[in-house]
Amino acid sequence: MDGMDDLDGGPEGGAPWKRMSKEELENQYSPSRWVVRLGAEEALRTYSQIGNEATKRAQATGRNLLDVPYGDGEGEKLDIYFPEAVSEALLFLVFFHGGYWQSGSKDSSAFMVGPVTAQGVAVVIVAYDVAPKGTLDQMVAQVTQSIVFVQKQYPGNQGIYLCGHSAGAHLAAMMLLANWTKHGVTPNLKGFFLVSGIYDLEPVMHTSENASLLTTLEDAQRNSPQWHLKTAPTQPVDPACRILVTVGQHDSPEFHRQSRELYQTLRRGGWKASFEELHDVDHFEILWNLTQKDYVLTQVPLQETITGTSAHSPLLFLPLFASSWDGSTRGGVGSVPGE
Repeated sequence: MDGMDDLDGGPEGGAPWKRMSKEELENQYSPSRWVVRLGAEEALRTYSQIGNEATKRAQATGRNLLDVPYGDGEGEKLDIYFPEAVSEALLFLVFFHGGYWQSGSKDSSAFMVGPVTAQGVAVVIVAYDVAPKGTLDQMVAQVTQSIVFVQKQYPGNQGIYLCGHSAGAHLAAMMLLANWTKHGVTPNLKGFFLVSGIYDLEPVMHTSENASLLTTLEDAQRNSPQWHLKTAPTQPVDPACRILVTVGQHDSPEFHRQSRELYQTLRRGGWKASFEELHDVDHFEILWNLTQKDYVLTQVPLQETITGTSAHSPLLFLPLFASSWDGSTRGGVGSVPGE
């Protein structure tokens, strides 16, 4: 992994996407065109079906609070799924769904709830106003507010971990830049798990996905964590906060480049970041595999990523949590904390 630090990353200058034809750029930023086991339409249908089924199972347990308002807007709701044993000192995984900022829903995004809550971790699935109703600026503000809400609602939490997939990874990464002071609370952020995201939005301006998103280069730069972190490096609020940037082996070369360059920029800025290419999965399989309790990714060397140990986790998310787990995070069986 360290060898990638020598690569010339960044959104400016000779970025390879600037030499691509419009057709090739469109292809690079269309994840469904890169699936290897299913056709594009079938992959999208399967992704939606698995997400719906996982969410129904999670909701059926009854260990949840659904459609909790974190703001005043109609779309500003979140779902909280609790483990069997709850306490005021829970770990929280906060998840932001993908959908190119134009589709997707919290109501079909509880992929990882079963396996993660089984390990004593609460999961929060956040809704935000996708385009055209919401602008990127509004989405970033809503995601920020959702994290503030979780921290204020559960001030005794043992750590909040942010996870996002695709467009959701972009929104999670924007939280690296958040000014928490103006919100009156600093969330207890312990880690970021960024899955197959886009962190420099300028290339998206030149694809059909831009129809209702970006109108100017300033819009793209303002909402590009890669651009901000490279031009005005931001130091971690908590130096111990870890970031794991991942991409699927079968994601497109541009998605690979975006993830690598974000990782490089973070490392140069002093963040504790790691990068992993996940073997033999595409853009969608990364997420739907998380419904499986026996999903093992032994190629992730935790000693170099999150935990500081040589153990391997049975779940993709668990590297974020392993170093924080102890008996105090489980607590006794009781009412939902914060009620």
